[in-house]
Amino acid sequence: MVATARVDIKDLITGSGPFGPSEVRTVVEALGADAAAHRDLRAAVRDLESASERSPAASVKLGVCQRLLGRAREALETLKSADGGALALFHQALAHATEGAHDKACELFDSAGKAGYDAATCTALAAESQRAAGRLEEAAKTLDGLAGKGDTSADYWAARAGVLADAGRPAAEIIACLEKALAADAGHSGALFLMGMIADKIGNDDEAIGFYEKSLGRYPASVGALVNLGLLYEDRDDYAKAQQCYRRVLEAYPDHPRARLFMRDSSASGDLQLDEHEMRQRDRLDQVMGLPVSDFELSVRSRNCLQKMGIQTLGDLARTSEEEILASKNFGETSLIEIKEMLASKGLSLGQIAAPAPAPLAGEPEALEAVADDQEANNLPITELNLSVRARKCTTKLGITTIGDLVRRTAEDLLECKNFGVTSLNEVREKLTERGLKLRGD
Repeated sequence: MVATARVDIKDLITGSGPFGPSEVRTVVEALGADAAAHRDLRAAVRDLESASERSPAASVKLGVCQRLLGRAREALETLKSADGGALALFHQALAHATEGAHDKACELFDSAGKAGYDAATCTALAAESQRAAGRLEEAAKTLDGLAGKGDTSADYWAARAGVLADAGRPAAEIIACLEKALAADAGHSGALFLMGMIADKIGNDDEAIGFYEKSLGRYPASVGALVNLGLLYEDRDDYAKAQQCYRRVLEAYPDHPRARLFMRDSSASGDLQLDEHEMRQRDRLDQVMGLPVSDFELSVRSRNCLQKMGIQTLGDLARTSEEEILASKNFGETSLIEIKEMLASKGLSLGQIAAPAPAPLAGEPEALEAVADDQEANNLPITELNLSVRARKCTTKLGITTIGDLVRRTAEDLLECKNFGVTSLNEVREKLTERGLKLRGD
């Protein structure tokens, strides 16, 4: 079997060649398959950001790459000075969707389609934004307008499945759409996430784990898939893998409330109980890993080589193998020794930490939208109820992120979740009663 040639991400982004949807797909696929591609991407972004002057075409490249790194707000600022073409408009729409500005996202998806971006993709993603904004009927009508035109689009079938799921349609109907999405694109992360949600809900843990894990192979990863996967690992007492999932979320979103809660719960469970001393040691290690290499005295050659590789912190170095370092042009044994000594001074070594799967994440898929009278209360996150660990984890598995999501569910819906019993149900009812709310059907 002939090995696939490694894509030169940095040259693709900073070079003078074309940069359109196909090149973006190449970057995304490389990011999902090669950890080194992340360093190349970060290095390319730094080069574009440090340029004294930037053409509109270069602004398109930079804005797209900033969005891929999870920096949606910066991407929006950069793309304002771009060329106004279809690619720039499309990625502005994606960035607005990530930021929750769904009306603006819909407007820009429409503009991108008119400017020449794939119309079916733009329409399907506009419908997804409408669904995320709670406009379910409008989303269904938008997708109806694609009938016969989007039949080969994975985005269309995934969006259709999401609408059916939010409308409470039978699982068989939803799965039929998801199977069509995966037939068009076997790695479609949104479709795989929903398949995982369905398998998770009915207790098929092995299938759910398989779908969630496969969805993480497509860059950027879903927060929802990582959190749900972590909970499934915890059910199997595999706290190490669970923490890896929560850590990946926190690397991109340090203040993510549920990931922080579950990380703390997981750290206090099973064979990973951490006392105060161990927690201080872990905090210290995290601080050391975040130290920039620019804080250390290095030769010009070593510093330049690390910069070209996109290595910014000691943590980046600890995730890089000796072979990867030596593969860099002009990086010889002398520089290698210098780097090893620098790491050793902080108790670290090359390759000490296995390279993580792609860290920047896209926005988390929402399974349901709240529908209730008290809109202010319904928009509050579910964490405001201060539920027990078991109840909280079950609501997460069901895709319940707000109080509004919860009051839309019946008692029977909650009891379908594995490990959610009468005790947890009574707890939820009591917490809702304190706010003058109740479950649907109560």
